[in-house]
Amino acid sequence: MGRRSRWEYFEAIWQRYHKANKALKGHILDEFCKVRGYNRKYATRKLNGPPPDARPKDMRRRGTRRYDAKTLDILRAVWEAARYPWSARLKALLPRWMSAIKKRFDVSPKIEKQLLSISPRQMDRRMKAVRLQHQRRIYGRTKPGTLLKHQIPIKTDRWDVKEPGYCEVALVSHPGNCADGLFAQSLNFTELLTTWVETRALLGKGQYETRRKLEEIEKDLPFGLLGIDSDNGSEFINGHLLRYCRGRKIQFTRGRPYKKDDNAHIEQKNWTHARKVVGHERYDSEEAVELLNDLYRNGLRWMMNLFQPSIRLLKKERRGARLVRKYDKPKTPLDRLIESGKGDAAKIAEFKKLRDNLDPFELSAAIDRKLKRIYSLANRRWSPRPEAHDEAKLKKLVEMPILSTAEQDALRTLARHFRIKEVRAQSRSYDA
Repeated sequence: MGRRSRWEYFEAIWQRYHKANKALKGHILDEFCKVRGYNRKYATRKLNGPPPDARPKDMRRRGTRRYDAKTLDILRAVWEAARYPWSARLKALLPRWMSAIKKRFDVSPKIEKQLLSISPRQMDRRMKAVRLQHQRRIYGRTKPGTLLKHQIPIKTDRWDVKEPGYCEVALVSHPGNCADGLFAQSLNFTELLTTWVETRALLGKGQYETRRKLEEIEKDLPFGLLGIDSDNGSEFINGHLLRYCRGRKIQFTRGRPYKKDDNAHIEQKNWTHARKVVGHERYDSEEAVELLNDLYRNGLRWMMNLFQPSIRLLKKERRGARLVRKYDKPKTPLDRLIESGKGDAAKIAEFKKLRDNLDPFELSAAIDRKLKRIYSLANRRWSPRPEAHDEAKLKKLVEMPILSTAEQDALRTLARHFRIKEVRAQSRSYDA
């Protein structure tokens, strides 16, 4: 029995009940309990109560739809072109993208008004089915480093910075479903005040190469580098990066082992700026790394820093058992950098000019074209197989007195394939 049928039945029996004498009321009550399955006392209270409403909820006139189908199609296109931001950020970027939207779509004043007035909650409702298709898992390959830990202080308190330059860094691995051998790593860098993000790709995670990529990022930043906070991976906890920071008077700190919340800012960016973009495939060639760097230095960098609003946590308040968080308004990293009044004025002016000349839809299409080329270079084999010349390479690595991190990884891989336990033990002694 549907809601409408239940309402009609209750309306009819309520009128019969109030018109009947005492003897007939008992029979009506028995019928009502049998049909509806009510307890007798509850049925008595219901029939002796007020009359049913003039119209049940599902029979009332529903409001007309506020948003046209074309409005939602345009909103979905913007969401996909903007690399799937969550609703609060999507609403914040619509005014800045409106000029490009008008060039690409037939936007009437009514549709423009609907796009600018739709709430984040309504966006979530209307695009729920589409959003569920983009959920993926995250994987990590961080190995703890033991060298020089006592010289690098742990930072666990909340960042309270007033000027740009303090950042968190981490590596995102791209091994696919096999972690043997060398494969691409994305070095992710996020600044805390402006949420500015830079990413570079490298093959393996050698200590020297990691430091070199950080130097490259520092040169491209529109502000000075004042502090670096990392996890406990051996690619960061080493003498190369420690000397680099001390030579430039950069504050160098680290989080606690197995406490990802200590590096919460970069952990979030690892998903939005690397894993979500590149995916979960294996990339183990120099050509793939070069294409990744071309994407990270240009299109993706411009999209995320010039056109994508982000949200910063301003403060947290404890109210009894509740923890209340307060956030600022969504703004792009470039806008936050301009508001700070600090940074390299010449580079900021170049970025402003670049943003005025770029079409975000064309930029998104260019990113997709580059990603298509990168995906074509993915190595989808389950495990790399050793070739004939690998035996000579293995002997050469065994004879070397000192090995880099990349060479140690290669040695372990070859030893595993050739099933040589002594070499695997020897590779551990090189790590010590």
